[in-house]
Amino acid sequence: MGGLWGELGKKLADRWLSLLVLPGVLYLATAAAAHTLGQRHALDAARLIQEVTTVAKQPAVTGVGGQIVLVGAILIASAAAGIVAEAAGALVERLVLAVGWKEWPLGLPVPAGWWVRRRQRRWDDAHRVYHEQRRLTLAPDPADRPDPAVGRAALARRTRIALERPERPTWSGDRVQAVALRLDRDHSLDLATLWPYLEPVLPEALGARISEARAALARATTLAGWAVLYAPLAWWWWPAAPVALVLAATARHRTRSCADTYARLLDVAARLHLPDLAAQLGFDHAGPLTPDLGARLTHHLRSEPLPPPASADG
Repeated sequence: MGGLWGELGKKLADRWLSLLVLPGVLYLATAAAAHTLGQRHALDAARLIQEVTTVAKQPAVTGVGGQIVLVGAILIASAAAGIVAEAAGALVERLVLAVGWKEWPLGLPVPAGWWVRRRQRRWDDAHRVYHEQRRLTLAPDPADRPDPAVGRAALARRTRIALERPERPTWSGDRVQAVALRLDRDHSLDLATLWPYLEPVLPEALGARISEARAALARATTLAGWAVLYAPLAWWWWPAAPVALVLAATARHRTRSCADTYARLLDVAARLHLPDLAAQLGFDHAGPLTPDLGARLTHHLRSEPLPPPASADG
């Protein structure tokens, strides 16, 4: 038991150091540079070195006690910055996945709804072009068939907008939502209803991959949280602006990649292992997932709606 607690403590310490403290120290160093240099001396490395040297020679810093206090203060401030970045990342994740976007506060559903409709129009146009190209490829005369590259380009253009017709204001949100839409269309099942029952019966390796993909998505949005923290520093020190832009661009790329991986794993888990769930529930079914099985599982596991309220006369 002692070894277990020791290993757990080591993992927590590693996470605290790698995810909170080290990025936080870098942020504090950037903030200190912004405060020291300002806009007028933004790239004056000699001035920065001089200021750091002056501070390092102060009696409060040269003593052992002062150094301990300074290191402790830096660690605490770094961890605090990391916690703020994670909180900002959680907000970014909520915006990026856009679950329940119609209930967002502060009037945000209005511009979000406009953006969804715009994405739908673009997707509809790309969808028509793609299917027109598919129709032409079936022409009896090979001379009338278009270059296959044109069809692939049309498909890629549609996919860049969304895999399915957009229902959310973001690509990543639609990518995860596309799993539920396709499973409903292909197998007549409601993934939101079945997932809490499916997840515990998944093989350990697949469950671990799904958990890691979800954690990677959270880390990607935390990177966006750091971009949010770096952006205000540009008011005092302009080099913070490109840092924030690079972090934001990297976070966007990673978020899309992680959302795609997470969605693929959800789809794999449902299509491969819902028959296993059916077997555990005592369903008489052999073979792969079918629309009949999907509908039966959804009906079996979905809660019945609440009864109507009693009448006043009753």
